[in-house]
Amino acid sequence: MKESILITGANGGVGAALVKSFREEDYIVIASDITRKNVECDYYIQQDLALLVGDENIANDFFSEVKKASTDSPLKAIVNNAAIQILGDIKSLDVGDLQKTFNINILAPYAIVKGLHEDLCAHDGVVVNIGSIHAACSKPGFLAYATSKAALKGLSQSLALELGGKVRVNIIQPAAIKTDMLVDGFNDSNKLSELGSMHPVGRIALPSEIADVALFLVSDRSSFITGAVINVDGGISVRLRDPE
Repeated sequence: MKESILITGANGGVGAALVKSFREEDYIVIASDITRKNVECDYYIQQDLALLVGDENIANDFFSEVKKASTDSPLKAIVNNAAIQILGDIKSLDVGDLQKTFNINILAPYAIVKGLHEDLCAHDGVVVNIGSIHAACSKPGFLAYATSKAALKGLSQSLALELGGKVRVNIIQPAAIKTDMLVDGFNDSNKLSELGSMHPVGRIALPSEIADVALFLVSDRSSFITGAVINVDGGISVRLRDPE
């Protein structure tokens, strides 16, 4: 019997790679994002996660749709990939910016796992949270994002304890990933190349490389891995950079 997987943030670069990779491995992919569908998946649920966090009825409708989509294929895994990134320093960021960031990046993953954990428990399920290197080492301007990703790391490890042997929970913490959003943010191609050279492997990650790690963590090959923080960062988190 085929198994289902829920992937949030499915329309982005990493999300699309996740959807493609899991479909190629014969999973039934239930994809979700705030905008209209632009990925090939088995079921699509258009959902604003901020509304899901703030309204119990909306949340229950979302969970009902997921359960309906997985009626004939047990829900095996959830990949919490959706995130927002509001940049700014302590002068420009207000409490509302942090609240919005936390709604999407930390409260929504918790709400989704809470709402669907019984389905996961029934099928030796798996949760994979997509975090960020910013949880461990960040830079100015990423205050809200880095704080939320650090919280997601804590949530992932706490859920691994709470759900014990019933559901495995792990977090992937990537560094720079070659998505359209990142590339478009660099008007100077030399700067993009420089970013790649800062990683000991000499380049930034491909979205498919993040998806490959997620596939492994969902599979039975990782059956003894839970509560783990997987740094998919090309080694940049262990590198010190001297002044030039």
